[in-house]
This record gives sequence, structure tokens and C-alpha cells, in this order.
Amino acid sequence: MAVGFAITGSEGQYSGKITSFVVLSCLMASMGGDLFGYDNGITGGVTSMEPFLKKFFPEVYTRMKEDTEISNYCKFDSQLLTLFTSSLYIAGLIASFFASLVTAAYGRKPSILAGGAAFLAGAALGGAAVNIYMLIFGRVLLGVGVGFSNQAVPLYLSEMAPPKCRGAINNSFQFSVGIGALAANLINYGTEKIKGGSGWRISLAMAAFPASILTLGALFLPETPNSLIQRSSNHEKAKKMLQRVRGTDDVQAELDDLIKANDVSKTTKNPYKNIIQRKYRPQFVMSIAIPFFQQVTGINVIAFYAPILFRTIGLGISASLLSAVVTGVVGIGTTFISMLIVDKVGRRFLLIMGGIQMFVSQLTVGGIMAAKLGDHDGLNKSYAFLILVLICIYVAGFGISWGPLGWLIPSEIFPLEIRSAGQSISVGINFLFTFVVGQTFLSMLCHFKSGIFFFFGGWVAIMTAFVVLLLPETKNLPIEQMDRIWKEHWFWKKIVENNEEVLGKVDGESRNC
Repeated sequence: MAVGFAITGSEGQYSGKITSFVVLSCLMASMGGDLFGYDNGITGGVTSMEPFLKKFFPEVYTRMKEDTEISNYCKFDSQLLTLFTSSLYIAGLIASFFASLVTAAYGRKPSILAGGAAFLAGAALGGAAVNIYMLIFGRVLLGVGVGFSNQAVPLYLSEMAPPKCRGAINNSFQFSVGIGALAANLINYGTEKIKGGSGWRISLAMAAFPASILTLGALFLPETPNSLIQRSSNHEKAKKMLQRVRGTDDVQAELDDLIKANDVSKTTKNPYKNIIQRKYRPQFVMSIAIPFFQQVTGINVIAFYAPILFRTIGLGISASLLSAVVTGVVGIGTTFISMLIVDKVGRRFLLIMGGIQMFVSQLTVGGIMAAKLGDHDGLNKSYAFLILVLICIYVAGFGISWGPLGWLIPSEIFPLEIRSAGQSISVGINFLFTFVVGQTFLSMLCHFKSGIFFFFGGWVAIMTAFVVLLLPETKNLPIEQMDRIWKEHWFWKKIVENNEEVLGKVDGESRNC
């Protein structure tokens, strides 16, 4: 059954419609985002629960309850506590490179399935943990799950989506991240009130719910036409899948482009070696810069440590958890808006507008905390509420821009021959700097104090300038024709054209010989 609008063959587009088959497949695959979001949301909540701290991090608990001399900014400064949070991302970093091999050799579906299964095992171990070693090993398994799913799901969504709505469909991954984080915040808010101190176990174990849905659903997911062509010389199966995905028999133009891209990819023996070649320089730079910038917006600081941050400014535990719920709702709402408009207004516009919004709100939060929050006294309620509003404005800016687009753009810019490797680099960089920011934030908060917001605000200014100068627009362009944008960009065309000139000279010399 086909629904939605037709995708014409003009301006480099292909024939087809948005089909219910694509919508249902992508909805199921995007559940991979729920895993990432749930973990981000649940971690900050449980690390602010006193029974959890008392059992696994007694030094932090004692410092929080009894040390009246310590600064508000330093109560939660513990390398072991941050290791609990960030160990997942080192595991995810390593797993994402193994996921690349699986995705290229066996398809996108097996990687999604493996991600769900590993996350399910990690949730069970975390919920049953009796010591810190069991707890962190559970986090490692969660990291393996997130590494596999984050590597495969954005690729799956971009390859299944018609070009004119690829942005909206791929942004469903970040929307699912937001849904997962909101669900986690609501669960934390409820389990914190459970008497007996076992609420944190329920919070950690409930991660098994989205993991179970993804694991079971992945069994029924179709493979993408791109992957079928990449792994088989018989293109008839891929053609039938493409016809089903696009809701039309007229798919020959798109199929020819996919086959052509696959033929080029077969000449690439080592994609990790090839991606550093000059002709792929723009994609290589973006595979590093975009995930790096996404993390130094400071968003995962809010995701991990929002309840701790709100406790730092003087809110109680329930108020802190409820405040995290509010920011989660804002993030989901603005990501949904981004889904609706990204293919109309484009990627660049949203990144620039979101960057400005984040920059202003971060500087304002930093200024208020510098002026009004001392080392020992909390903020009065009016200023605490104002900071909550400003953080919501900041989250809204991220939700409409760097949140969803930080996953969308890397998944759509790589040619097939380096796509799996490029996506792995992008996911790996994302995990690496998530780990770095997560592992250092509580120490940075202790030493920088309110200056932490000026630190991240400075990075937001840099990344916004990067977008203005170096990121071309990618909306509505078929994924297998994306190399055009670099040849038309004022800066990147110099690098790409110079490479073609060099190759032309080498080819001419070889013929003369």
C-alpha cells in the first residue's frame, strides 16, 4: 500500500511514493534510537538517587550528605561515578568498528539485531547488579548494543527513505532518542519514590523493554536494496525490494544508480584506507567534525547529568528529576518540528538557527550562575526556574538542529564504497567524545564552575561558523548522487577538482608509456 506524495523523476529524483512498508520498517528500525536515549536519560537519574549512591558510590553519598565545606559544584566529582556513565561509550566506540564489518558483509539487519540482543543482556545485568564490577560490565554490554545499533540504524533509514523525505525519516532516529530519554526520566521520577531503595534497579532493568522490541522487530525487518546489491551479483531480488519500497514498478533509474555505485565500491579493497584519499577529503572531514561538534554542544552533559545539575543549583531530588522530564518533553517536541521542516528549509538553516539559540542560552545560564550561585548556597526559586527555562531553550535549539542532523548528515554524504567505514568513523568519533565529555564533566564543573557554560558556548560559536563556511546543503538530493555537492562548493571543489586533475595527468602519462 502506498501513501503520501509522489517522488518525480525531475531534478535528479526518482519515481516512487512514501509507502506504508517503508514507514513501518523505518519506525521499527528507529527503535534503535530508543536504546541510546533511554540509557542517556536513565543514567543521570539513578546517579542522583541516594540509595544507588550509597550502595555503589559511598564516598559521593557521604560528601553530598555530610560535607558542608565542599563547593556546590564539586559534590558529585568522582572518577568512579563518571566511569559508570562513560564506560558505555568506550565499549560503543570499539563495537562500532566491528559493526562496520558486519554491516558491510552481512547487511544492516544483522547489526540491528545484534545491537538489540547485546543491549538486552546489559539491561538484565545492570538491574541485577550487586557490586560495581557487575554494574560496569552491564554498562559495557549496553555499549556494545548501542555501538551496533547506532552504526546500522541511521544507514538503514537513509537507504530506505525516498530522497525528498530522507531528512524527515532519518530524523526519526533522534526523535526516538528523545522518546527513550523522556521515558527514562519519567521512570526515574516514579522509581525514586519507591520505598526500600530498590527503585534504581527497576530503572536500569526497564532498558530491556525497548531492547526486546528492537530485537524481535529486527527479525522481521527487510534488508535495504543498497545492501542487497552490495552483497549479491543477482540484482533481481534488489529490484523487487526497491519496487516494494518505492511503491512503483518504475525503479530502473534508481536501480541503475545503485548498481553503478556498487560497481565503484567493488574497486575499493580497504574502505578505511580509501576514505583518507583526497577525493574523499570532504566526507572524511565531515565524518569527524560533525559528531565532534554534536558532542561539544554540551548536550550529553544535560542528558547525563541534568538531575545532578539541577541539584547543584539547589533543587531537591524529585524537583530535579521532574525538571529533567520537562527538558525531555521540549527535546522531543523540537525534534518532531525538525522532522517536519528539514526537507523544506534544509540542513544548513536549522544548524545555524539552532546554533545561535544554543549560544545565547548557554551564555545567559553561565552569567546567572556566575552572579548568583555561590559555592555553598543554592539559588532562590526564581533564578532556579529561570535557569530551567533557559536550559529548555538550549535543548530546543539542539533538538531542532544538531540533535537530529548530527546523525542525518553523516549517514547521507558517503558514497557506497566507503559508506560503512565512514559511518563507523562518525559513530566512533561520537562515542569517543561522548566518553571524553562524560568522563570529564563533573571535574570540569568542579573546577570551571559556571564557566562550563561559557566553554561549551564557545564551541557552539565555532561549529556555527563551520556550518556557514564549509557545510553544503544536502536536502532532496539522491544519496547516490551526493558527490555533486562537493564539486559545487566554493572550498571543497578546489580539493576535489585538483584530485581529478592529478588523476587525469597520471592516466595520461601511463597511456604515453
